[in-house]
Amino acid sequence: MNQENVTFPIDSEKKEALRAIATVMDRDLSYVLNEAISSYLEIYQWLLDEINKGVAEAEAGDFASDDEVQAVFAKLTNEN
Repeated sequence: MNQENVTFPIDSEKKEALRAIATVMDRDLSYVLNEAISSYLEIYQWLLDEINKGVAEAEAGDFASDDEVQAVFAKLTNEN
């Protein structure tokens, strides 16, 4: 895996919070930043995948029926 340096501005409070996490973990700041970015990418890749699945279902006309929606609503509001 190729590594590249990235430079960007960050709020002082965020930088200090990241340094504190790095200290507690006995890791350097680069490790914590890479872990944070990995987590961010994982979350948003999942979100984009789910959005794309929903769009594909909508384009295919795959919608819940009124009865299915009412059943879920009743379950969530404890209306039996």
